[in-house]
Amino acid sequence: MSSGLVLFILLAYFGILILISYFTSRKSDNETFFTANRTSPWYLVAFGMIGTSLSGVTFISIPGEVGNSNWTYLPVVMGNCIGYVVIALVLLPLFYKLNLVSIYSWLGIRFGEKARLTGSFFFILSQLVGASFRLFLVVGVLQLALFDSLGIPFALTVFITLGLVWIYTFRGGIKTIVWTDTLQTVFMLISVVLTIAVICQELDLNFSTMAGSIRESSYARIFDWDWRSSHNSLKQFLAGIAITVAINGLDQNMMQKSLTCRSLRDCRINMYSFSFLFLLTNVLFLALGALLYIYAEMKIVELPGKSDDVFAFLSMNYFGVTTGLFFLLGITAAAYSSVDSSLTSLTTSFSIDFLKIDPKDPLQKRRRIGVHLAFSLLMCIVVILFRELNNTSVVNAVLKAVGYTYGPILGLFTFGLMTEYQVKGKFLPWICLLSPLISYVLDHFSEQWFWGYCFGFEILLVNGFLCFLGLWIFRKRIVEAI
Repeated sequence: MSSGLVLFILLAYFGILILISYFTSRKSDNETFFTANRTSPWYLVAFGMIGTSLSGVTFISIPGEVGNSNWTYLPVVMGNCIGYVVIALVLLPLFYKLNLVSIYSWLGIRFGEKARLTGSFFFILSQLVGASFRLFLVVGVLQLALFDSLGIPFALTVFITLGLVWIYTFRGGIKTIVWTDTLQTVFMLISVVLTIAVICQELDLNFSTMAGSIRESSYARIFDWDWRSSHNSLKQFLAGIAITVAINGLDQNMMQKSLTCRSLRDCRINMYSFSFLFLLTNVLFLALGALLYIYAEMKIVELPGKSDDVFAFLSMNYFGVTTGLFFLLGITAAAYSSVDSSLTSLTTSFSIDFLKIDPKDPLQKRRRIGVHLAFSLLMCIVVILFRELNNTSVVNAVLKAVGYTYGPILGLFTFGLMTEYQVKGKFLPWICLLSPLISYVLDHFSEQWFWGYCFGFEILLVNGFLCFLGLWIFRKRIVEAI
């Protein structure tokens, strides 16, 4: 695949995004950036959220992981769907009723300013590092496919790509994101469907025989009932619910899109529709993963040692130029649909919670643009730091540590919704810091302390519970529920 062709495709791709930005940001004001003036069609939001929820990491990881754990990820997805129903019934009415721009403003209403800033801080930390890592992976692929041959260093590649993201998001903000996410979801799904079609053609399979091949293979195992296993199905299912509520329902990135819908009814329809589409999309990715390994076995292809490299390796080397190009488009779309919305939500959270910018005040627009630019530069620095570390175990440890930051957010919101107590303000930040640290220690020593038990995603539930327990211990007088 020539570097010239790759460059043309990428430039055309970003050209389309910038064109969408031009049309969606005309007559935009400061409020448009934060809320899209609450005029987004629910079906557009629901479809576009697929691209955001499936980042570049999951785009390559879900198919590759099938070789390690089969379809045992599916119970997590089932739990996710239940979690989206909880969000629709419990959280969306609360956020919509209060007309929130940053969802962490509710913590300020419920517990005071320290809670608001604590929740927003944990979100900013986790989102900044997580989005930077997702971008780091994709820029690495683009560097190998294109920019190395042009003599462009990695750092400059990062600045160019984030500069393009800034260009198409700084004016329209979340309104632009709703539309660009839709396009990016289309590219991502085309890549997956095209790859499946190519594999079926290579192996002479139709839909019926394809389904039969997957079902009869060793990769179709869904349930794992070993209580000590990190893939135990019940743990996966419960963790899937908690992950969705904490990482989507209590995450500014995902909620900001939903709250751009015209009404609470539209918000709920959006969430129910997205839940169904999310399940179908993940089944599609799992089917692709099984087919990749079946193809490799039948064609006697030696696969890379890392499961994350399997999809890219086969697409770029065995499935033809068209499939390879759409793989690049797919992974780029999956990454940027996550990164651009992360950048917008980071700007929103910091602007509303820390700077207390009024979205309706046109005089605050320059401050908001400055925050948006600052987070773009900060993300560049974090991506380059990941590259400089050049140590997979260190990078994974950083990501895992950041993943613990959603536990305090889950604990704070749960305590606020399920009790009528206030919390002694001076203890609240310390409780939110200690709960992830204790969770990390429990996770690290679980096999030694708990008879071989391995924590999986359910460590988030433990983290949230520890935060809830700490808030309960340091509660104070009962107040009227918000």
